[in-house]
Amino acid sequence: MTRFIVVSLLLWAGMSQPAFAEEPQTPIGPKWWPSEWGAGDQRGAANRVTPEKTLQGTKLIRSGKVYQLGRVYEDGMPLPEGRHLDVTIPATPGGPFGDNQLIEIVDLVNGELGHVGTQLDGLGHVGVHLADDDYFYNGFKRSEFSKPRGLAKLGVENIGAIFTRGVLIDVANFKHVERLEPGYVITPQDLEATLKSESVEVTPGDVVVFRTGHGKLWMKNNGLYNSGEPGIGMEAAHWLVEKKVVMVGSDTWANEAFPSPNKKTVVEAHQLLITRNGIYSLENLDLEQLAADKVYEFAFIFTPLKLKGAAGAPGNPIAVR
Repeated sequence: MTRFIVVSLLLWAGMSQPAFAEEPQTPIGPKWWPSEWGAGDQRGAANRVTPEKTLQGTKLIRSGKVYQLGRVYEDGMPLPEGRHLDVTIPATPGGPFGDNQLIEIVDLVNGELGHVGTQLDGLGHVGVHLADDDYFYNGFKRSEFSKPRGLAKLGVENIGAIFTRGVLIDVANFKHVERLEPGYVITPQDLEATLKSESVEVTPGDVVVFRTGHGKLWMKNNGLYNSGEPGIGMEAAHWLVEKKVVMVGSDTWANEAFPSPNKKTVVEAHQLLITRNGIYSLENLDLEQLAADKVYEFAFIFTPLKLKGAAGAPGNPIAVR
C-alpha cells in the first residue's frame, strides 16, 4: 500500500510538473528571453546582417543609382505631439579669426533628435511594464540599464552599420490608390499579394520597407499626416517575424495602423517586433522615387548615428540599385 502511494505521488508530481514549468505570461505573451543570439546580446536582428548577406546586397547594384530615403530635417516638418526639434543657424557668423579672417557658422540642434523625422527605433525604445520592473529586449530591466546620461545597455551605438538586401512592398500601388487611408490595416495577404505582383520574395536578413502613400502628406498636410496612418496589424507583424527580417520601415510615423484596430492596446506591433524579437523600426521614409522607378529590391545601407546610450537615431538611409 505504501509503495502504491509513493508511486501515485510520483506520477501526480510528474503530471503536474508542466503547469509549474510553463513560462509566466506577460501583457505581450510568454517570457521572450534569452534571445536567440544569447543572454547578453544587445544587437538583436542586426546579427542577421552577415558578410554573406551584405554581399547579397551588393549583387543587386546594377546601375549605381542612389535613392535617399531620409526626410529633410527642417522647421515645419511633422512632429509627434509633445516632441520638438529646433535647428538654429546663427544670423551673425563667428569671427573673423586670425590673419586669414576666418568666418564660421555653426548649427544648434535642440530636441528629440532620435525620435523625429526619419528615425530608427532602437532596442531600448519600447518595452513592457510588469509588476516588478519594465522589461525590454532580451529581458533587460530598465532599473538596471537606464541611467541619467543614457542607456547602459541597448543603446543605438551597439547596432553597427546595416548593409543588406532591401525590399520595397508598394501596397498603395498594388491597391491602385494614391494613398491608403489612416487606420487601414495591412494584412499578410496584402503583403504576399503585393510581393507576388512585384515578383519579389522576402528572405532572412532583409530590410523590408512598405509604401502606403501616406508620405505624400509630408509638409503638405501635416495635420492629416499626424492624425493617423495606415500600417501593418499584428498578423502582418507576426508574418515579418517569421520572415526573420532585420528592420521594418515605411512612409508613416509608426509603421502600424493608427488608430489601432484593438482599442485596448497602443502600438503593440512595436513590442512584438522590437521588444520580443529585436527587429528594428525605421519611420518617416521617403519612398516616392523608389516606387516611381519600380525598384522593388536593392542594396540597403544605413548607419545609425552613434549616440551613446540613445534609444533612437536619426539618419538618411539609402537604397542603391
